[in-house]
Parts: sequence; C-alpha cells; structure tokens
Amino acid sequence: MILYIAEKPSLARAIAAALPSPQKKEEGCIWLPNGDCISWCIGHLLEQAEPHQYNPAYKSWNLDHLPIIPTDWQWQEKANTKKQLGILKKLIKKATTLVHAGDPDREGQLLVDEVLHYTKVPAQKLKNTKRLLVNDLTPSAIKKELNNLRSNNEFAALSRSALGRARADWLFGLNLTRAYTIKGRQAGYQGVLSIGRVQTPVLGLVVARDKERDAFIPKDFYQVWANIQTPEGAVFQAKWLPSEACQPYMDEENRVLSLPLAKNVANRITNKPAIVMEANYKQKKQAAPLPYSLSALQIDAAKAFSLSAQQVLDVCQTLYERHQMITYPRSDCRYLPTQQHKDAPAILAALAKSGGEIQQGAQHADASRKSKAWNDKQVTAHHAIIPTSQAHKAASLSKTEALVFNLIARQYLMQFYPEYDYLASYIKLEIEGGQFEAKGNTPLALGWKTLLPSKKKNNDPEDENQNELPKLNKNEELWCTQGQVQEKVTTPPAAFTDASLLAAMTGISRFVTDKDIRAILKDTDGLGTEATRASIIELLFKRGFLIRQGKQIHASQTGRGFIDCLPVQLVTPDMTAKWESALNSISVGEASYQAFMESLEVNLNQLLNASRDMPTSALQNLPPPTKNPFAKRKNTTSRKAPSTRKTTGAKSSSTKTRRRSKASS
Repeated sequence: MILYIAEKPSLARAIAAALPSPQKKEEGCIWLPNGDCISWCIGHLLEQAEPHQYNPAYKSWNLDHLPIIPTDWQWQEKANTKKQLGILKKLIKKATTLVHAGDPDREGQLLVDEVLHYTKVPAQKLKNTKRLLVNDLTPSAIKKELNNLRSNNEFAALSRSALGRARADWLFGLNLTRAYTIKGRQAGYQGVLSIGRVQTPVLGLVVARDKERDAFIPKDFYQVWANIQTPEGAVFQAKWLPSEACQPYMDEENRVLSLPLAKNVANRITNKPAIVMEANYKQKKQAAPLPYSLSALQIDAAKAFSLSAQQVLDVCQTLYERHQMITYPRSDCRYLPTQQHKDAPAILAALAKSGGEIQQGAQHADASRKSKAWNDKQVTAHHAIIPTSQAHKAASLSKTEALVFNLIARQYLMQFYPEYDYLASYIKLEIEGGQFEAKGNTPLALGWKTLLPSKKKNNDPEDENQNELPKLNKNEELWCTQGQVQEKVTTPPAAFTDASLLAAMTGISRFVTDKDIRAILKDTDGLGTEATRASIIELLFKRGFLIRQGKQIHASQTGRGFIDCLPVQLVTPDMTAKWESALNSISVGEASYQAFMESLEVNLNQLLNASRDMPTSALQNLPPPTKNPFAKRKNTTSRKAPSTRKTTGAKSSSTKTRRRSKASS
C-alpha cells in the first residue's frame, strides 16, 4: 500500500483528483481503488514542547531559569489535531511505501518529516520514502509530478534547515521574551515585551525611520532650468549642472541652497545662445518584469489597492486552494522552469476566457515567445506565482480576489509580449560658460506596456522628466529664451507603508552599513520569509508596538520606548542575516546543524547576560501597551492572561502560516 501524506486536506483532494476512481472517502483519508491511500496533516500536527514539559518549574517566569535549552528536544501533539495524527499513525504503520507531499518549501518539508520521525517509521521504510513536489493543484500538473517522484532523502538537508530555524526561534523568542518581560514587570510595566529574531529588527526599522522624520529639518533649495528653442522651433528644457566653484553654496547632495546664486545664473542665460556639447540617441529595449514572488505581489497590491500583506497572502491561499487558479503562492522565486513553458498555450487559452482586460491581453499574447523568466538555474523548490489552466473561472471571484488574480495574470501575460522599445536621448549644452543637460525617452513600441493602465504606459524606465527631445548635432547653436528658477523644499524620508515596509524587509541590505553583513543579506531572502513577513507585521500591531495613521505605519510610544532599551544586536538585521546565511548553507548540505545550534547558544547566553545587567530604570518610563484604533484586524487571540505559549512564540496553530508567525516572533 502506498500512502500519500499531504500537507493539508485541500492538497489531498487535489492529489485524489489526479488519481483513478472510484475512490472511497473515510474520516481523515481517501482510499483509491487499488488499495493505496491519501491522508493529510492539518498544517503542523506537532509543536515544540512547552518549557514546563522539560521542567515543571518553568511554568513560572524566573530569571534564574534562563537560559532554557532542552538537551533532548521533544515534540508534543497539538490538542485540536490529535485525531488526525492518530489516523496517520495507523496508516503509516500499515503502508509499505510512503510519499511525502508537503508544500515544496523548507517548512513544508519539515511539516511531514516531523510526523514520520515522531511516529518512529522504521529506517528502511524511511529510506524508501518518496517526495511529491506540487506547485500547481490542477490534475494535469499533479499527474505530471506523480510520474516524477523523487527520493525524500534528497531533501533531508532542507528539513534540517527548517528544524534549525524552528528550534532557534523557540530558544531566542522564549528566553529573551521572558527575560525582558520580567525586567519590565520589575519596572512596573505589565505587558509582554516580546523579542523575535525578525520581529524586533522590523520594529527597529520603523522606529529608526520615525526618529529620522522627527529630527528632519526642511530646507529650501533651488534648480535652474533653461528654456531652449531650436532653429526649427522645437522647444525643451535643460537643467543646470552646478560647477565645483558652486560647492560652498551646496549641500552634500549637490543641491543649491543659495537663491541669489540661482537667480544670477537664470538672469545670465536668458536670451543667450546655447551650444550643443553632446547629443546622444540610443534605441533601447526593456524586458518585461518577471512574474511574481509573494513579496513582490504583496508590494504591488499594497501600492495599487492598499491591501495589507496578510490580506494578499490570505487571498492567494484562497486562489490556490479553493479556486486552483494560481500556483503555489508562498514562493520566494520569480522564475519558471523551462518545462513549464509547454503549459503556456493552455494557460493563455484559459485566460482568454476569463473576461475583462485580462481576456483581451491573453488574446494578443504570443505563446511561442519565451522571456528570461524561464530559467531552470534560478528555480529552487518552487517557481514564480502564475495562473493555472483554471483561470477561466475568474468570473466566480470576489472583488478582492479578482484584483489580486488580475495582477498575477497580467504579470504572466507580459512574458508573451515584445520588449518595450524606446529611444533614450541625452543632450548637454553650454550656456554662458555653464553646463546644462536634458534627458528624455521616446516610446517606439510599447510591447508589454500595452497591458499596463494608461497612466503607466509611457513611464520610461529611468523616470526622466521629458518623454521626447529633438534630434540635434554636436556644436549646433540653439537659443535660451529664458532661465527659470524652480524653488523646492527638502522632504523627510517617507513614513513606512505596507508596501515600503515589505520592500524594506525583502531588501534589508539597503539599511545595513557593515559591508560583510550587507553582502550576506544580498544573498539571502532578507528579513523573514515569503510566508512569515505578513504575519510578523500583524504580530507587531497585535502587540501594540506598531500603529497605523491612514496608510502610514509608525511605531507606538511603547514600541519606540522598548527599542530604545535594547542592545543594538537585537534591533538590527545583522543577526538574522547570519542566521539565514547559516540556514541556507545547512539546506544545501554545506554547513552543520549542530554547529549552528552551538553558536546560537553562545550568543543567547551573551544576550541574556546583557538583559540581566540592564538597569530596571531603563524600562520605568515605558508607556503601557496600546491598541491601534486605525488597524482593522480580526482578533484571533484568546482573552485569557498571556501564557508561555502566546508570549514566546512557541505555540503552533492549526495553520502553517500562523505557526510560522509565532515561531518567528
């Protein structure tokens, strides 16, 4: 008997739809006509054991107990899914061959592996276990993968990496949350001061941005523009390039701060000849943007529709599981396997029946075109998020589902359109001894940009001010009809929004000054993972550390005060960068799980010593926890007093997404 173990019931049903009928449904499983069986987990069926299960004394929070580091790690069965785990235990014992069908990522690998190890599968049966990788829930795609089963042993390193992350997050979150919460109570603060490898640096980012905005002092600066006319009557503008002699009147970003200087230049160039020093015209092409990863989709959806990261993830899960209209959504990849290109005609045909602008775009797509998105070297466990052959069901979607689906579909359609073709122009002039420049882009063929809303179609790739410039020759004489001074005011850095905070988490290297750490972060996924970023942001709101003001995200007084009390290591992304680098190395077999955990324990002890040495006075003026009146969030937490589970991030919920959020807190 072959037993297929899916990550969740929806995946089990999708696998069943790709296998022969008639099938017999029983509680917790589906039997196939040949005697094989499909069963499932319900997210994580197991969770890290609570501290008091290692030692009853740990039920109370005491600094003397820290660090709590298990010598023999234990799993515990989740109360609300014990029944399903019991069904799986019996089926696993009965099966002759096991097929691991967890989601195709690090967490999905661990989710089923932990059940196999917990149920003590014999070594030989474990060695023979197969791996089914499903990115697309349509029957045709699953049939293809069923004929391409791999050995589960190939993914052992991926599982160790996930286990390392889960245990490290448990150690880090539990111990440091207890330490700082206890110190807070000694200072009179009654809330939970939670610490997380990812959560705390994200809060640190927002606090730093808020402080930068508070300290910002606006200042006036000036630009000089020359209105130029050619002998043929064409007109355009050229911007003054201040010389080194003007440096005393400029700031560090080369902005002119002197109004008299700017007026003097404008007056000098009015009604004066302008000589062409340089005139370059290059025809360029811009390739279509790649299909979406989850973070890229969340960022665009936040910009376009003001959807939060969690809303986008929830919608994507529905599109994937219920409607089966998109591929696996929690992907960090923006590329596609070359073999997938064979599915393009069927997907485009489905999109051509979906209605609206997507339907029209699909009708003009060239299925034979292959963009740079198809690149096997860039694809790991899963590929970019794209529509499936079920895309014709778009009419059944809710308004929000349709908005998100249309973004995914449009990004996919772009891969089958020509490149955006434009003429890049650059003109440099000399007027009265000063230098001026003009840049512009002239669209020649919109290509994939025809799929964009009208207001975005003509936006050039370099964001120049002018779309078209006249054709000129070097040494040609033009005329400056007037010099104009444009008065501007410096603006503070923008407050974070859902889109920009997600972008900061994915591109966290921009916020790091240490070159070595920045290099590590460029090679990793940034702060958090595709699946956890949304829940981490939500958790910070739930804790009262973040608040919303319209679309803006700010740190609350509590969040700001807490960050000010913490050592630098906890509020910067440096530590998580090192973790992710090590975990990635473990996942590909280049580093040891044991070495990673030993290093973590040394660092944890150092951080705990720092918390013990922190004077209680540092937390005495911490404002009480606040709730954000602007955030519309479902309250899924219990109203009971905080337990070890809820405050440390050790408790797993029935869905993998929630479990990840807590583990990363």
